[in-house]
Amino acid sequence: MKTFFNTLCFLLVISCTGTQTFDYPKTRTVDASDNYFGTVVSDPYRWLEDMNNPEVMKWFKSQADFTNRFLDEIPGRNKILEDIEELTNMEGDIIRKPYKSGSYYYFTKIMKGETFGNLYRRDIKTGIEEVFFKGQEYKKGTQIIDYVANNRDNLMAVKIQDEGSELCEIIFLKLPDKTILKDKLYPIWSEFDVNFSPDGRALVYTQMVTSDPNSEELLKNMKAKIHIIGTDPAKDRVLASAADNTDLNILPERFPKIFFSPDNQYIFLALGAATNYLSAFYAETRDLFADKIPWKPLIKEEDQISNFGSFGNQLFFLTFKDAPNFKIGVTDIQNPDFEKAKTIVPNGEETITSLDISKNYLFFAKSNGITQNLYRIDPKNNEIHKIETPGGVNLGFSINGMESDEIAIINSNWLSPDYFLEYDLARQQPAIKSSWLNSDSRFPDFSRLYDIKEIEVPGHDGVMIPLSIVFPRNIKLDGSTPCFITGYGGYGYSFYPFFLGEEIAFLQQGGMIAIAHVRGGGEKGEEWHQAGMKADKPNTWKDFISCAEYLIRAKYTSARKITGEGASAGGILIGRAITERPDLFAVAINIVGMTQTLRNEVTANGDNQIPEIGSVKNKEDIDALIEMDVQSKIRKGVKYPAVLTITGINDSRVVPWMPAKFTAALQANSTSGKPVLLSVNYKAGHGVNDIKDYQKLLADMFSFALWQTGP
Repeated sequence: MKTFFNTLCFLLVISCTGTQTFDYPKTRTVDASDNYFGTVVSDPYRWLEDMNNPEVMKWFKSQADFTNRFLDEIPGRNKILEDIEELTNMEGDIIRKPYKSGSYYYFTKIMKGETFGNLYRRDIKTGIEEVFFKGQEYKKGTQIIDYVANNRDNLMAVKIQDEGSELCEIIFLKLPDKTILKDKLYPIWSEFDVNFSPDGRALVYTQMVTSDPNSEELLKNMKAKIHIIGTDPAKDRVLASAADNTDLNILPERFPKIFFSPDNQYIFLALGAATNYLSAFYAETRDLFADKIPWKPLIKEEDQISNFGSFGNQLFFLTFKDAPNFKIGVTDIQNPDFEKAKTIVPNGEETITSLDISKNYLFFAKSNGITQNLYRIDPKNNEIHKIETPGGVNLGFSINGMESDEIAIINSNWLSPDYFLEYDLARQQPAIKSSWLNSDSRFPDFSRLYDIKEIEVPGHDGVMIPLSIVFPRNIKLDGSTPCFITGYGGYGYSFYPFFLGEEIAFLQQGGMIAIAHVRGGGEKGEEWHQAGMKADKPNTWKDFISCAEYLIRAKYTSARKITGEGASAGGILIGRAITERPDLFAVAINIVGMTQTLRNEVTANGDNQIPEIGSVKNKEDIDALIEMDVQSKIRKGVKYPAVLTITGINDSRVVPWMPAKFTAALQANSTSGKPVLLSVNYKAGHGVNDIKDYQKLLADMFSFALWQTGP
């Protein structure tokens, strides 16, 4: 404690009234403002947006150093970090990305105690496993993100990501000796799939136009390309892009993706964005190597289709048009008519959350918000069969739909470790726990120590808000329990039960965790999503506030014990929650949060967000954007909670200057005497791939929260 006190002497000054004044790094202001259709909004920290300015980089470094000194000296932090590390070790090896090709299974594995994973191969007949490819031997500090095999031609494409970057490189291995070919494709976005052409001699992929993380073009004008193995990537032909296919009216912010039907009859071009609908075109696969593919229109955005797959000329699709909980239909690829399409799975009380495809079948998931079940569709007769799985949330995905009907299923619950199940869609037998995809975890039975409640609480307008609560069985309902409440509320994303894993460390400290399923998410279907968009966005943070108020009324916790957290688009949620109700939270944690919606469109990912939040160029959107803009709601003299903001210096989705400006404004204006800190990860983008960094992140968050909500 003496060391902690001595360190804090450098970081803060205690006035005679007991108010703490922190000696933050100095942040200058400038005279900058914008006029939004008659409403002038000042922006005194505009200069922080220039990420190429050495002064800005120096400012980030000084904030990071200040925060690191502060966090490292919090009492009990090291013990929390040890608890988190122990929980990680209980999991054993971390296995991901199962894939089947020919007579082998492939998967990535991060061995217990290690930071980076390798690609493994398992012989299906003998069960013998081997390390197939070591990313660290190719390049230090890289993670294997994805891969795809061409078993016929003994080729494998591996997507690897440098530590601290969101961009990937694709390399090629020649089997069986695993020789690395000269062909290298870069820059590639981490989330895009790649596929070999049906004849195996080429790879289709999506390439970005720049690798500069600070460029406004980073996530725009992407090009779908084809690379013929063994040729110069600089000569790769463009299959589709906004610039090369003006007749298709592709918006610069749409992401083009190329894939094939399981029977290789058709090639599809899907155009996606940060929405749950897409547009698509198709052509016959024989035209893949034509000078210019004769793309034909297939799906328009107004069809409100989120996914599709085909068998022969049958096009199966998942849509929310006139179906708030989604429905599955089928139409003819050559003459698509979605209005008169046959309905295979109608809209119902449960939400259809996904539609996927294997070689000969389709499968989909339905959820009530707490559990999720899987079903198979036989395209020959449209018969539906429920897949027999354990209770909880079951997430299914193909392990190579181009050549197999086998799928992997992940079973999840809040307090039980996730595990893999195997299922063959052709056999219709119960899903079985995988003998090779699950590590030897040694978690205790957490349900003996903690309880779960799934309830609904009234929102500000009387709408019932789902709330998940995980708490100690011996909890005292006297308001004394530290509470960590999180939410998101955007893009129709749903917080279904998942294993809390390392987050159980907060429970081990006597705390509780709550998950607010606010409007803007997808837990109650598309209407729930749209009720948290644009002009209705205030429902998102008001629902979050309502959930916190309920926890106080029910005496689970109290305002001096609550930590609120939001990440990414959840920055709107937590930022507006504490600017609207600063008295309700003791601590706020903002992870790579979008906190300045009025400036979002000057970033690489800005135009991509317009369908969800609106555009400053549209007068009808301005009032909503101003209302959800956190930066402009920070006021002088307000007693804001303690705030820990976290950013990755290479983040391209929510640029680092946005959390930085949020921090600067709070440091200058809050009068609560509580710390406002900016943590900067110089090895991260929008997320972290390094297990050690993730452990440190949790330790920082939980120790900061518990210190500020302590006795």
